[in-house]
Amino acid sequence: MGDVDVTALVVALHGYGDKATDGARAAADAMALGAEREIKRTLRTSSHPRGTPTPSAPGEPPSLVSGALRRSVKAGRPHQTGAARWEAKTAPTIIYSRIQELGGRTGRGHRTVLPARPYVGPTRIRLIASGDLERWANRAFIAKVGL
Repeated sequence: MGDVDVTALVVALHGYGDKATDGARAAADAMALGAEREIKRTLRTSSHPRGTPTPSAPGEPPSLVSGALRRSVKAGRPHQTGAARWEAKTAPTIIYSRIQELGGRTGRGHRTVLPARPYVGPTRIRLIASGDLERWANRAFIAKVGL
């Protein structure tokens, strides 16, 4: 075996580590942005004018009225959670988003019962089952790392 330039090897390996970290960040960002887009698409399933009864059945995504719930869905910026490991969250931020998703009691004295009209959970399940999240992550990682 020939001589190995250990210093050059260490520098090269550090470069690959940096690329992997950049790729992981890009993958997390791609998944979060894709999830944002798909949750917003789910929230366009049905609509109705303000002041009229909702046409969506319990268990179906809430109907679009003003668009505020849909606009509140945001992909967070990725943050590092470990070596070459990144995480990003996508979620709605408007105050009534959680009760739409899970249902529950609301209103004055909590006398109104709102049935669950999930839209985040079913979208997440669909994205995982379809392989879309994995495809988006792989594409972003490869584009960043240059494989």
